[in-house]
Amino acid sequence: MKGLKTVFKHWLSLAGFLIFTTSFTISLFLFIVANVLGRGGLYMGLLTYIIGPATMASGMALLLIGLWVQRRRTKKGIEPPPPGVKILNLETPRQRRRLLLFTAAAALFVLISSLASFEAFHYTESVQFCGQLCHKIMEPEHVAYQHSSHARISCVECHVGAGADWFVRSKLSGLYQVYAALTKTYPTPIPTPIHNLRPARETCEHCHWPQKFYNHKMRFESYYLGDETNTRWDLQLVMRLGAEHSSRGQEKGIHWHINSDVRIEYISGEDKKNEIPWVRYTNIQTGESHVYRDEDIDFDERLVTEENIRVMDCIDCHNRPSHDYKSPNRIINDAFTSGEVSTDLPEFKLKAMELLTAEYESSTAAKKTIREGLVEFYVEDHPEFYAANAVLVEHAADLLVREFNRFFFPEMKVRWDTHNNQVGHMQFKGCARCHNNTHISDEGRRIGRDCNSCHVITAQGPYDGMETTSVMNPLVFRHPVDIDGAWQEVLCIECHEGSVY
Repeated sequence: MKGLKTVFKHWLSLAGFLIFTTSFTISLFLFIVANVLGRGGLYMGLLTYIIGPATMASGMALLLIGLWVQRRRTKKGIEPPPPGVKILNLETPRQRRRLLLFTAAAALFVLISSLASFEAFHYTESVQFCGQLCHKIMEPEHVAYQHSSHARISCVECHVGAGADWFVRSKLSGLYQVYAALTKTYPTPIPTPIHNLRPARETCEHCHWPQKFYNHKMRFESYYLGDETNTRWDLQLVMRLGAEHSSRGQEKGIHWHINSDVRIEYISGEDKKNEIPWVRYTNIQTGESHVYRDEDIDFDERLVTEENIRVMDCIDCHNRPSHDYKSPNRIINDAFTSGEVSTDLPEFKLKAMELLTAEYESSTAAKKTIREGLVEFYVEDHPEFYAANAVLVEHAADLLVREFNRFFFPEMKVRWDTHNNQVGHMQFKGCARCHNNTHISDEGRRIGRDCNSCHVITAQGPYDGMETTSVMNPLVFRHPVDIDGAWQEVLCIECHEGSVY
């Protein structure tokens, strides 16, 4: 006890010792609860493997600082030196016991620190940590991720990937995110981290490698018009992902853009990359190169610098592989096609689009307005139908509220039109950012907008009277509503940008 009194004579050492022992005891208790009893939750890991060890380390630091301060005070004669032996003498049983005790305590501390570091690493790599710890902030990303095709892939496999260098980068960038969360200075919506996102060739291509040949793919789409009967219009396409034959690899088709023999580079003037005024094509094998500029966009050539040029990869088209926020149009089309909502509901698509495209202050207000608005519409405009089919209307209202919970987050200002999905070209520019007939090279070459380069139509029309053909003799697109060939002159998004059926 006399030794302990001497060691903890300074208040810093005493405080450090108390902090260390208290946090150690609590962390040990939480560890037993989580791993032996199998109890715990989201914040259990945070307390056990991050806050607990950090507090223990702080206590140990205070203890050592206190010892150092006390030693200096003794040297300066401010306090008399402590009595007893000042050197380590292993011939003395008492000194041997002290050394053994110190060594055991140090070994235990190192063991616990190593275990905590290992568990902390795995905890910070978990989906729970990424998506639920800052629940409100990351709720849109986490909820959409759970309903995506990548829901079984952890966040870090795409956002960090393998290797220590990107792990360190992610933790350093995470320091600012922690600060922003604590001070509530984060932006709404949270922007897509394009600037510091790891290249897709180092993440996506672990599963979707470009050397793999992708056959042509049959795709079926069902659309519903915003008329009284929710008229169905079907489309069957053959997507030309690769060449006609596997022996030709990626020399043709949509995935030609990631052909390892070709490099496509571009410059975009804004973060969402909806406008691409400058494109460069390079054939790596021959050295052939062409630069294309969009004649409809004023472009400053001084922007052609290495830091502004991006090499095209998977993410430039598949930019929402895990955090896709469905548009109202897709939600309703899918609900009709799956049978969850009956097409017998008169004018349902028109009214549902109106309710889902409105802007709301909060999720609570939105869900109340959507439910009451749909019921009120049928009570007032279709009273006889509602009287006979109230259950259908209530079920449809439930579906709209459910889909709103999945893809709309008013508090974070997130919905389909804040995060563009560049696959396709109907509701966002997508392919038409480059394939628009206005990108021209100095040699007069043009990036065309021939739809058949990427897909061909083999069937189209109303469900009970489709026009069909073979892949070798594709159909010319027919718009469900007669717009006198306007679809050949303007981009789809000029009418279909999310909010219009």
